[in-house]
Amino acid sequence: MNFIEKVNDYIWSNYLIILCISSGIYYSVKYNFLQITLIKDMLKLLFQKSNSTQGISSFQAFTLAISGRIGTGNIAGVATAIAMGGPGALFWMWIIAFLGSASAIIEASLAQLYKEKSSVYFIGGPAFYIKKGLNSKIGAITFSVVTIISTGFLLPSVQSNSISLANTEAFQFPKELVGIILVVLVASIVIGGVKRIGRLTELIVPFMALGYIMMALIIIMLNINKLPDIFVLIVSSGTSLHSFYGGIVGSAIAWGIKRGIYSNESGQGTAPHAAAAAAVTHPIKQGLVQGFSVYIDTLFVCTATGLMILFTNQFNVMDTEGGFLINNLKDVQMGPAYTQYAIAKHFPSIGKEFVAISLTFFAFTTILAYYYIAETNVKFLFRKRRWAVYLVQFLLFTSVYLGAITTAKNAWTLGDIGVGLMAWINLISIFLLRNVFSILYKDYRNQKNTGKDPVFDNSKYKIENVDCWNSK
Repeated sequence: MNFIEKVNDYIWSNYLIILCISSGIYYSVKYNFLQITLIKDMLKLLFQKSNSTQGISSFQAFTLAISGRIGTGNIAGVATAIAMGGPGALFWMWIIAFLGSASAIIEASLAQLYKEKSSVYFIGGPAFYIKKGLNSKIGAITFSVVTIISTGFLLPSVQSNSISLANTEAFQFPKELVGIILVVLVASIVIGGVKRIGRLTELIVPFMALGYIMMALIIIMLNINKLPDIFVLIVSSGTSLHSFYGGIVGSAIAWGIKRGIYSNESGQGTAPHAAAAAAVTHPIKQGLVQGFSVYIDTLFVCTATGLMILFTNQFNVMDTEGGFLINNLKDVQMGPAYTQYAIAKHFPSIGKEFVAISLTFFAFTTILAYYYIAETNVKFLFRKRRWAVYLVQFLLFTSVYLGAITTAKNAWTLGDIGVGLMAWINLISIFLLRNVFSILYKDYRNQKNTGKDPVFDNSKYKIENVDCWNSK
């Protein structure tokens, strides 16, 4: 794996981290911090009804995207960030959530604008706006190939690996058995198509997220007297103000941003696939819904995990030389076990089991979201050739099983490569399309300012290759 690790380090260099931060800052300033000023619209649009038979509802698109965002990154990813960057990594996860929400709004709006009508629903994503908006067929094909490999093979293994580790820790299930069960469950659902995935995630995601946050709130209330000190610890550790953690502030920034992006997917190019499937009257509407999902993922779920771990001191922190700055959990591998031990400290009879069940739901729905993304890009490249869809399904099932039986290090390294490659292509693409987004943004604000429910009609602007919006 040494070569693979070097590839990962090259892709996730400081240049990508700078690109993620600078993009978010640029969009925030240029569009008047729309991720804050339009938050009321986000909440209202989330539950707006749709009577279309060709698209899923805004709420289904939201839960489909949330199922992709909320997953292993919220439990194992947060633990890994703290282990490698200290408590300050959580601070930088907050920063990238705030800045990344702006990027998420833009990529989702563009996906809506350049979506296409399939036989029964809308499809779209970065490959579509790269081809249609930038007139780059090569760029679109490149992104599609990278995304098929990433979401069809590399990333599902991360999710199944964490499911396997958590259930092995809690229930002593053999990894091979976990892998087989996961493959059977995934196969029984992905064949149902996007409508069925939308219904499933709409049912499961809100309840699993609420249950997990409720458990976190209970633990927070049990440790409420520690909250001010923990908040100061998080902020000071992430800003060189803490005497003990000051030496690893660079790691806090790098791992906070890296795991934040992995978790909330802002700017990564995966969530726009769900955004494109929604039936709305204006592209910005779905963009705002997707921007809000970034907040749910990081500010609520990731923060809940981080606070549980820090309140209970169930974590280790590595130094820059590979040793330990903090070694509270001897011989415990970083990952979901940190969260399992954190909850078990207050609820020893159910702690590990609760995390295993929560993580299973989080990661399982993420696998389904990955498949939808992979299938969308297969259809972009191969249209109605069923053999291509069957091939991706085979890759997915293989990935799920192999991920369950391999090591966490192998799974995460390969997953990070996929995320990084998609982020490079997508972030550059949406920056090049910023002027198109400006048209959408101004149109939305102008209609809102006159008291209208925004409806986008492209006949006013003559944007090319947006057939779905030429007459609304």
